[in-house]
Amino acid sequence: MTATTQSPARHARVDVADVLRGLSVLGIILLHSIEHFNFYSFPDTSLQPEWLNFTDKAIWDGLFFLLGGKAYAIFALLFGFSFFIQDDNQRMRGNDFRRRFCWRLILLFIIGNINAVFFTAEILVMYSLIGFVLVLTCRLSTRTLLVLSALCMLQPVAIYHTIRAIADSAYITPSLPTGDLWNAAFAVQSAGTFWDTLKVNIWEGQLASLAWAWDNARVFQTAALFMLGMLMGRQGWLLESRLKNWAQVLGWALAAYFPLTGLTTLLPGFIDNENIVRPLLLILTSLSKFCFMLVLVSGILYLWYRTRARRTLARIIPYGRMSMTNYVTQSIIGSFIYYNWGLGMHAHLGITASFLLGIALFCAQYLFCRWWMTRHSHGPFEYAWKRLTWI
Repeated sequence: MTATTQSPARHARVDVADVLRGLSVLGIILLHSIEHFNFYSFPDTSLQPEWLNFTDKAIWDGLFFLLGGKAYAIFALLFGFSFFIQDDNQRMRGNDFRRRFCWRLILLFIIGNINAVFFTAEILVMYSLIGFVLVLTCRLSTRTLLVLSALCMLQPVAIYHTIRAIADSAYITPSLPTGDLWNAAFAVQSAGTFWDTLKVNIWEGQLASLAWAWDNARVFQTAALFMLGMLMGRQGWLLESRLKNWAQVLGWALAAYFPLTGLTTLLPGFIDNENIVRPLLLILTSLSKFCFMLVLVSGILYLWYRTRARRTLARIIPYGRMSMTNYVTQSIIGSFIYYNWGLGMHAHLGITASFLLGIALFCAQYLFCRWWMTRHSHGPFEYAWKRLTWI
């Protein structure tokens, strides 16, 4: 009698998740490029021809309308989705992944700080801190997770400040004091050596970045997106069988987006108290960007499952599978191009030129990913993260 060995059950890789991840990192790179990687120093526009000033504004406004706050949101959503896949794969093998994931988050914190040496606005450190919410909530019921996600998405701190400001006209909505931190970062970006940049970025730059995330409603929104991504994995929302549900999501997201955006525009004209307006705008802006992100995701899923565009979208899968490698290396390359420690091109490249350079950076990374993934199963940073997770 011959014994047969069954390999442990595991989730099949969801290719469209890699497509979404790849497109989100592409969007992040383009935004970082036109921002000069958080170094807001540009050529004198009065010396440029009018057509170039026009394209600069069109590219800036167009990219931030389409991708600002949305590319990052897709990336965060997929972080929660990936956690579910890893956790459930281990559960099916009889293992509890939560303690191992805590170690994985510590490793992510280290990787994020390596990234922060080059780029003050990196998000991996914040992900490593907020990621513990997944460990704390992953065994909760779907209904409880939805309630917690909704509460986080509604920005409870901003709601508190709004109520306080309405009840007390003398109340001042607080914000974290980051002026000196940003000034220190700008100084080394402008004139510092690499070692100056390293020392400032790893402390002042990171504190400024985390404070910005808190003041701009990113902390609670990221926690909400992590939990929603985990729920998407739990309920198979990235599979073709769920496409009809995404049609409903698209309808509701569009129905909510326009009034939210309208209120964001109109509110300052009706309320004079800035301490009421500021937290309300944070809530409305966060929700409107979340709705637009859902529109983008549902559109990409429809293109993937229902149109011939699937073949074109599939080409970005290698790029999405190496998202961490691409995210970290774009910080290194971008800071080298624009900061003083490298080429110092911030004063020579306007928004249009920086956008084109961002596309060139994406193309170079993409070609590298295509080559690398024909020889390896993981990107360099992804492989190191995986191997260290299981030491």
